[in-house]
Amino acid sequence: MAILEDAFKANVVTGVAIGVGALVLRPIIVPIVRPMIKTVLKAGLVAYHQGRVAVAELGEGYEDLVAEARAEMAATNRRVELAEAAKPAGSVEPVARRPASKASTSRDEDQHK
Repeated sequence: MAILEDAFKANVVTGVAIGVGALVLRPIIVPIVRPMIKTVLKAGLVAYHQGRVAVAELGEGYEDLVAEARAEMAATNRRVELAEAAKPAGSVEPVARRPASKASTSRDEDQHK
């Protein structure tokens, strides 16, 4: 851009010559450049469309995954509810004991001796 700015600032005749040259060459350049520009635009539109399709497919896959997870959670909840309904009214479920931590304490060492 600096070259064009310098050309227009330095000499008015140079600026006019560039303008006239552009007008003269326009009928020659436009028929050559126009198909190239259309081809580039078409390629951009095709890429955009393929991108939208890919994003839509990813969204569908994600929705399917979420639906499967919800169905599994619902099935698990139904099994738990059925198991609780099958228990006698006054029964108490035993509490599971937590495993001891792996860190050794002096009490653990005394028990192993």
